[in-house]
Amino acid sequence: MRLRKLTALAGVIITGSILATTANFENTALAQVQIQKCISRKDVMDAQETWGKAIIAIGKAYKNGRNYKALAASTVDRLYGYDQGTVLFKPTKASRGQFRLTRAQAISYFVKGIVPEDTGFALQPWSRVRFENAGMSLGCNDAVTMGNYYFTDANTGRATKVEYTFGYRRDKYGKLRIDLHHSSLPFNPAQ
Repeated sequence: MRLRKLTALAGVIITGSILATTANFENTALAQVQIQKCISRKDVMDAQETWGKAIIAIGKAYKNGRNYKALAASTVDRLYGYDQGTVLFKPTKASRGQFRLTRAQAISYFVKGIVPEDTGFALQPWSRVRFENAGMSLGCNDAVTMGNYYFTDANTGRATKVEYTFGYRRDKYGKLRIDLHHSSLPFNPAQ
């Protein structure tokens, strides 16, 4: 009987040691993930490229008679953080309803919908979106960048310069999600 108790006790001690070692390893791995989560310039530039390609894809889907509204909804869900908290979105071509603080309002801006003034910014269509960053503020879990981006009209080839500020936050999977998007046409003193 005593031998059984000693054997059981040894099993508990060994299991406890394994669990402690595993916990230490997990804490170390978590710390390494935290270190890797710091946002780089490349992370931001990749997110910008993804956003630009998504806007072009929505316009192509519209032009080709595909389900552009579903694509726009998927784009907002993938690239913006409406499901994670507050997103501050001030679109370029918005005047009466200046801000799009909900998922449905963001989708409306890109493809028309619940906001009456929306004409479908992504439906233009655009053939190219090019970001020119003036500066970036990078952190481990969030980043802010501002500058100009240029939208090339697929029909005329003319580029429109637009000023932007984008904020990004890492989601629980480590992916950058937009939580701030302010966009406006440059000041024109002649108007």
